Amino acid sequence: AHAVNGIQELQALLERANVVAIGPGLGLRAWGHALWATAIASGKPVVLDADALNLLARESLALPAQCVLTPHPGEAARLLGCDIAAIERDRYAAARELAHKYHAVAVLKGAGTLIANAQSDVAVCPWGNPGMASGGMGDVLTGVIAGLLA
Repeated sequence: AHAVNGIQELQALLERANVVAIGPGLGLRAWGHALWATAIASGKPVVLDADALNLLARESLALPAQCVLTPHPGEAARLLGCDIAAIERDRYAAARELAHKYHAVAVLKGAGTLIANAQSDVAVCPWGNPGMASGGMGDVLTGVIAGLLA
């Protein structure tokens, strides 16, 4: 993990990176938007979480070929332009729609986390526990997925 003081520093790091995890702690202001857009434009495999997903819901960009989205139901609702109840009513359909709409792997977090790809395959993660529904666990998941992609 690295902190950057400008887009030029980020671009230098992106040249060395195998994968980019972006979103946790990013923020939605101009600085966060610039980092987000630069990371996505790098073409590197990317894992998007938290504010990176919120920015994507506001402004759709062409995502790299290897992209993983890791929304919780609220973020999924923003990405799909619906309410959380619609996501929860049919989590399988929501995961498939996310993967299809963004041409990405979608990891829809929650009890029975769902993993969907753009070909409409969906897998259920049977592991987990209530402790995973606490602040910061999604950030950890983002890092784990990025590590596996690297």
